[in-house]
Amino acid sequence: MTHSVESRFIALISGALLVVVAPLFTLFLTLSSQQASQSLTEHVDVVLTSNSQALGKPLWDLDVDSIGQVALMLVADPMIHAVDIRDTTGKLSVFEGDGNPNNFYGFDARTRPVLYKSVQGIREVGTLTVWVPQPSWFSALHQIEFAFISIFIIAILTVFGAAVFGNRMMVIKPLMRLTAAIEATRRLGSRHHVDWRSNDEMGRLAKSYNEMQALLEREERELKRAHEQSVEIYNLTPAMLFSLTTSDTIAAVSDYWLLASGYCREEVIGRPFSELLCPADRATFEGRRPGGDAESSPLEITVRFLRGDGSVMDVLIAEAELAGVSGHLTGSLSVMTDVTQLKQSELRNRQQAISDHLTGLLNRQGFEGALDLKIVDADRQRTKLACLFVDLDRFKSINDNHGHAAGDTVLCEFVARLQPMLHEDDRASRLGGDEFAILLAGDDVEARSEALCRKIVDMLEVPFHLAGATVRLSASVGVAFYPQHASSAAELLQKSDLAMYARKRDGKNGTQVYNAAILDRTRERAEIESDIEFGIAGNWFEAHFQPIVEITTGRTMGFEALMRMRHPRKGLMSPGPLVSVAEEISSIIEIGNLILEDALANLARTSRLPGLSEAYVAVNFSPRQFQAGLPTRLASLLARHGIRPSRLVVEITEAVLMHDDPEIRRILDEIHSFGCRIALDDFGTGYSSLSYLNRFPVDIVKIDQSFVQSLIGREPDVERKSRMLIEGITTISHKMNCAVVAEGVETRQQQLQLMQMGVDCAQGYYFAKPQGIKDLLANLSSRPDEASLAS
Repeated sequence: MTHSVESRFIALISGALLVVVAPLFTLFLTLSSQQASQSLTEHVDVVLTSNSQALGKPLWDLDVDSIGQVALMLVADPMIHAVDIRDTTGKLSVFEGDGNPNNFYGFDARTRPVLYKSVQGIREVGTLTVWVPQPSWFSALHQIEFAFISIFIIAILTVFGAAVFGNRMMVIKPLMRLTAAIEATRRLGSRHHVDWRSNDEMGRLAKSYNEMQALLEREERELKRAHEQSVEIYNLTPAMLFSLTTSDTIAAVSDYWLLASGYCREEVIGRPFSELLCPADRATFEGRRPGGDAESSPLEITVRFLRGDGSVMDVLIAEAELAGVSGHLTGSLSVMTDVTQLKQSELRNRQQAISDHLTGLLNRQGFEGALDLKIVDADRQRTKLACLFVDLDRFKSINDNHGHAAGDTVLCEFVARLQPMLHEDDRASRLGGDEFAILLAGDDVEARSEALCRKIVDMLEVPFHLAGATVRLSASVGVAFYPQHASSAAELLQKSDLAMYARKRDGKNGTQVYNAAILDRTRERAEIESDIEFGIAGNWFEAHFQPIVEITTGRTMGFEALMRMRHPRKGLMSPGPLVSVAEEISSIIEIGNLILEDALANLARTSRLPGLSEAYVAVNFSPRQFQAGLPTRLASLLARHGIRPSRLVVEITEAVLMHDDPEIRRILDEIHSFGCRIALDDFGTGYSSLSYLNRFPVDIVKIDQSFVQSLIGREPDVERKSRMLIEGITTISHKMNCAVVAEGVETRQQQLQLMQMGVDCAQGYYFAKPQGIKDLLANLSSRPDEASLAS
């Protein structure tokens, strides 16, 4: 402070002297310099003029000696530093002087042309250039003037010294005592007063300073108490608090933070906080604020923290930036929360989200994720993958007959048998229900997949033991390879699924590797599904009638309603593929309802023809159609068309009866009691057809066409056995008051044999093919005896 105040005072005095004295001194030097410059210019002009005239003749004659003498004479002049004489042709150049003209600093070059009066007149024969010193301010001063200036400077310095001494005694000294008091306060931490008393301004300043020190001392005591309270709150708060500097070094930590982390305060203060994190999380923490910009809301980040004992703790850090009075960041205050158990819970939940709770295998979501990762690895390593899609055949019967708990037991046992067959890198999944997927990786996946499929099929030869029961299963396995059959995870799973369904359609219990033909069949099936959907919406389905005739007279007793679909582009489509697909996609119920309505409407139209007023219609019913509301629906449709219930025959197959479902039996009894008749179709081809005649209300037995076709043109033994079977079925049926209808009659000889065996009625191409209602009505109307088709 002393040097600062004193230097300012000196600067002030010096400035005043410069303002007053310097301009006058400058003016004096300027006038003297101008006078000296003018005198120099006049002298050089005279020298150049006289010598340029003297050089005319020598330059014309190129007299080097004479020119050199003139140059030496010019250089001898004290006002001339160097001389350069050149002729106009460039042949002659004389230079006298010290140094290179290009390096003459502080000298002015003055040039004069040299003229010569020749016979041709006055001509310029060369140039004369001299270098003279540049005039300066002090070059024109004389000795007396220097003495005057010296006396003036001494006087100024004397006044200046007196002013500085007075300033030091009356101002600087009390300021030094004030500075000493302040410095002592800074070093020792206690308030020191100024020992200075006077009645001037410095005395009042010392008094004010002493009063200020006393006030600050009281305020410091209050601030110290407040700081102690803040530190106590910081340390006693039951949260892991810590403070960081702007460079992310630890500035402070709470006692609770030390207790939870296992560190000592001396270990962590001043250390970068990132050193206490797992190496993999350090970059995440350091880049938590992109661009380093402060945010108004607290920032949250989850990292792994290394405790003092070396253990790892998952922590959630909530950080708030701290700004000073000027708005610049001074650091941050953070709260650290132990979320280890929460992270473990999230991990468990994530694992549960991708796992099957029953078997512990991956579920569909988890398998698709694993499949994506395996495909990335396979692309990088240029290896193959094999996806096995496994479906347990007849598993639904276990749930239906033994309960879902038994089904779960079987699934768990299946997985227990499967897991020892898998390698460590293989992935197995339960996709849902009784569907499983297995992923194999490596160069030998073709051989491994073939071996594993064989093991799975062989494994299921061993029965599953339940409480009091033993069940057997088989498996349909579809296999697809990556990248041979698919280019993505979804496509690979889809192709193996298609291969599995192809195996099921071909008889189940085996393995099918995907090929292009499977996709073609799938597309055909998809096209059939689409046709069925549009057919139901557009009412493309219609009931074609095939007459059922009395075998002895040929009189039409009734008709069998056969399903056909008239496609607007494909024409009349065969019912075989339509029925099988409709059964699988559960559209058979809607199709059956449409055929039933159309059949009853057609029967009402044929009833107007002579001899057909009592004809009946036999309609095939799918097991899926036997629902609680079926009897009511039949009664409603019969009443709408004015048809007696006895003229409707409900045709059922063994598939309807084989499970002996009490609900189906109740519905059949209700339909029979209402007056409708029940026909058992394809009789003789099932396992227990005879028992159905005893347990269900059957009125008509229809002999399967396979027996009828075996009556003629086969081996004698086959023909004999077929006749015996038909005779036996006819006899038993008649004993149980059931009428007998033979299907598939195609020749007169077959009709005669069936007639001899006592069969009541027959149907087949020999009598008539199935026809649409318009063609049927036209054919019947054109016959003389409308009701007779054969004699």
